[in-house]
Amino acid sequence: MPLLTDPNLIVGIETCDDAGVYRLNDETALIQTVDFFTPIVDDPFHFGQIAAANALSDVYAMGGRPLLAMNLVGFPIKTMDPGVLKSILQGGLKKLNEAGTLLVGGHSIEDHEIKYGLSVTGIVHPERVTLNAGARVGDRLLLTKPVGLGILATALKGGLAGSDTEELITGVMATLNRQAAEAMAAVGAHGCTDITGFGVLGHLYEMARASKTAIRLRAGAVPLLPDARRFAAMGIIPEGAYNNRSFYGKWVESRLPAGDPLEMLLYDPQTSGGLLVAAPPAAIEAIGARLGASGYGLAFAEIGEVVPGPEGRLLVEP
Repeated sequence: MPLLTDPNLIVGIETCDDAGVYRLNDETALIQTVDFFTPIVDDPFHFGQIAAANALSDVYAMGGRPLLAMNLVGFPIKTMDPGVLKSILQGGLKKLNEAGTLLVGGHSIEDHEIKYGLSVTGIVHPERVTLNAGARVGDRLLLTKPVGLGILATALKGGLAGSDTEELITGVMATLNRQAAEAMAAVGAHGCTDITGFGVLGHLYEMARASKTAIRLRAGAVPLLPDARRFAAMGIIPEGAYNNRSFYGKWVESRLPAGDPLEMLLYDPQTSGGLLVAAPPAAIEAIGARLGASGYGLAFAEIGEVVPGPEGRLLVEP
């Protein structure tokens, strides 16, 4: 589709980045994003928290601060207790309050299936936007949350995991990327994206392609959620992971042993996953030190580096 252009548009749709960014003046740029989905956990309050954290994450990934939010709701109001909707909205509001973001309205429709999310507006200095296109050769890569959310959610749906697993993944998904973003902003980074539906390898590809580089991933360094590898080895894998492998696999050169369950964990779609930060080695170490000193509470790790090579090529090493 033909799109209008504007010299003040810093980020549009061309690089599949996490949000749009528009320069208002020399000191302020506007960040705009929207995200919503169907419930991933049974508890409505927790679902609201997760959906809000997920929507806010796009602003954090751009290096910005979320200011305003609007609810997006689909709900079967004629067949379901309105108290469920109230709990969802209360969960979302709790996360907005934690982020210091004002809820200013929203829109709801009657729908046979529950859907919830937010449109979020944030700000950032125009010269400090962290793009997925900003990675440079020599940068190291830091991932700020563990992986395996899609696989564990699938195990829950299949009755193979219990309430402790639901509590675990809810805690991870509902954790804001605020601390990671603030640590990144304090020391500087060349590029960033968040890990969501395309999995680790999908989002690495998007970063490598947009940055016109290749990326070397140390698969064994990727932090994993407890039991995620065990369930992956059992074949408890969401359809989205297979879809990601089918689409992104052509750009991946894997040196993992055949049948290694870690491969599907790298394709596993995440909800409200961590930030993937590209920065010089000293900056990556400084971000990790800040997260460790802040009592961040989630596993994070340096997982690879940006290297010369064909645009978008991913080399996966054990």
